[in-house]
Amino acid sequence: MKSFNIYLTGVGGQGIGLLSEILLRSADHAGLKVKAVDTHGLAQRGGVVISHLRFGEKVFSPLIFRNQADLVIALERHEALRGLNSALKDNGTLIYYDTVWQPLEVRINSADPVTKEMIQRICRKRNIRDLPIFKADLKDARMQNMVVLANIERNKLIPGIKKEHYDEAMKDLMQGTMLKTNLKLFEEERRR
Repeated sequence: MKSFNIYLTGVGGQGIGLLSEILLRSADHAGLKVKAVDTHGLAQRGGVVISHLRFGEKVFSPLIFRNQADLVIALERHEALRGLNSALKDNGTLIYYDTVWQPLEVRINSADPVTKEMIQRICRKRNIRDLPIFKADLKDARMQNMVVLANIERNKLIPGIKKEHYDEAMKDLMQGTMLKTNLKLFEEERRR
């Protein structure tokens, strides 16, 4: 497999770590060679969480160079813009959960909030596939990562990984009610 680079970003508490681990284990279940690294920063205080995943036979480092990601996955709109500008290559794909956890600069009116239209404008200019995701009736905001994962699978955004690989990865990482709830949401969303 030619190399495929995934950059994940979100705000602490959104489940980027779990989503990253699911993708890593899914690749493993699919028999793909993968390297990964996470950066947590001040995750417990609402800070940025970033993960790099690189698939391929000739991948020797988990770090993705600037604007070399094939896919950026974000769990918040401001982080989607940051990943789009710093990590995603032209002609790549951006998928993000369309919610806003306003950074301090926006809250104190020293910066403008990021809009969906701002992201769409940049994507059009750089020929980037833009997939904003939102589930209005999501009962638990901590499950936004599963909604995004289901849409990754539904849109076949990661080559070589199939539904059964995602299922197996979730079974590796969760059990009991947590597993049942996440599998159910994943299945419902991917069939939408």
